[in-house]
Amino acid sequence: MGSGGDLSDGVLKKIVLSYTYVTIWIFLSFTVIIYNKYILDRKMYNWPYPISLTMIHMAFCSSFAYFLVRVLKLVDPVSMSWPIYLKSVIPIGLLYSLSLWLSNSAYIYLSVSFIQMLKALMPVAVYSIGVLCSKESFRVDTMLNMVSISIGVAIAAYGEAKFDSWGVILQLGAVAFEATRLVMIQILLTSKGITLNPITSLYYVAPCCLAFLFVPWVMVEYPNLKENSSYHFDYMIFGTNSFCAFALNLAVFLLVGKTSALTMNVAGVVKDWMLIAFSWSVIKDTVTPINLVGYGLAFLGVAYYNHIKLQTLRAKEAQKKSAENDDGESGKLLMQEIREGENNNAAKPNELHESRD
Repeated sequence: MGSGGDLSDGVLKKIVLSYTYVTIWIFLSFTVIIYNKYILDRKMYNWPYPISLTMIHMAFCSSFAYFLVRVLKLVDPVSMSWPIYLKSVIPIGLLYSLSLWLSNSAYIYLSVSFIQMLKALMPVAVYSIGVLCSKESFRVDTMLNMVSISIGVAIAAYGEAKFDSWGVILQLGAVAFEATRLVMIQILLTSKGITLNPITSLYYVAPCCLAFLFVPWVMVEYPNLKENSSYHFDYMIFGTNSFCAFALNLAVFLLVGKTSALTMNVAGVVKDWMLIAFSWSVIKDTVTPINLVGYGLAFLGVAYYNHIKLQTLRAKEAQKKSAENDDGESGKLLMQEIREGENNNAAKPNELHESRD
């Protein structure tokens, strides 16, 4: 009874912690999205400078990550040579900067709810780019699933009350760059045995993003900011916004590290529906029935895609355990044969001794 009670307490504690990590991640992700929308939207805080906002985030995250890695030494830096940094990290930093720039820019033109619907295309982009880069195998059933997701998003776009072509182009560009970044991480880092957690990722990648964003910032936004010299920089607004963005990365680390990437995907679906409801009820964005039907279809496609991924992952884990068990049995048989051989060799002198007598 005692051991059963201890087991139940351990399982209960694990479940409570998992739900806690999920809740923290949903809250921070929700907060960052709404906060960015509030700052960038012309009808709210009215600070339509997405490159500047992204640079503020990257500067804050770079500084905080450096403090955690080099000063507090809470996380060990990854052993990385300059050639690997130049050939692997910098391209990923470029893709990340473009993804953040375009996704933040989309908040100026599109509603939060519609942006979440467009983000449902992420599995489609990741799979398509993975096939092109030979990281995914082409399967007809998977491609049909990708088509169903795309059709659902197209229906949602058709029903969008405040459709803005430029905003859609920006968000689709952000999805494409982010999907390419995820595939490039597998090709340029994971394949070389380099694994970055969110803190070390920001430590290495955020400074690259800051450098890449500086050029378009000087050309596009700096002249406007210079003309608007009367603007007072609100340290409270941008400080808390940047801290939330950094905390979100830590929440990702906790969620994926303590649960699984699949849990994060499921939590992401819950967060998307919450954002759609919040956008409709609080921000007063128009969400039409056609929007919901289209996103519902896309949601089913994404859920099925995650289900197939889970089944594949379980099959691989089962094969790995089976191989380990086979290796273990082979090792036991080999040790048994060695011991039997040693026993036979030890018995031979006795046999010779007996024959002499």
